[in-house]
Amino acid sequence: MNKKKLIVLGGLILVFLTLSSFKAPIDLNDTILEVEAQEGLIVYATYDGKEDYGYNFITKDRDGEAQTLTFHKVDDGVLTAFDLNAETFVGTKFKITFNRDLKLSKDEDGMDDEDETNTITKLEKL
Repeated sequence: MNKKKLIVLGGLILVFLTLSSFKAPIDLNDTILEVEAQEGLIVYATYDGKEDYGYNFITKDRDGEAQTLTFHKVDDGVLTAFDLNAETFVGTKFKITFNRDLKLSKDEDGMDDEDETNTITKLEKL
């Protein structure tokens, strides 16, 4: 008789532990703005010129495909050393150190909205 009670008690404890490990669902609609910052990223790229929306550089991805990187901001010290607003450095290859700020939010329709800002913090001519 004791053995039977022990087995039933063990089964009840096992069921209790299993059921108590479930978590309540999280409502993703309550998500507030998320900000992710990456600092000190480095890329090697060729300067392609300035547009209204930023400074464009061309680099190659892992598959050898050309990709355009746009930097929205440049530290003042970098612009003092390299006048990227002039055409002087178009076609010049650089080692670029930059920071990336990524902000995720919801727009008026409830859709995800992503705003990425890349800022050049250091530029080295190769």
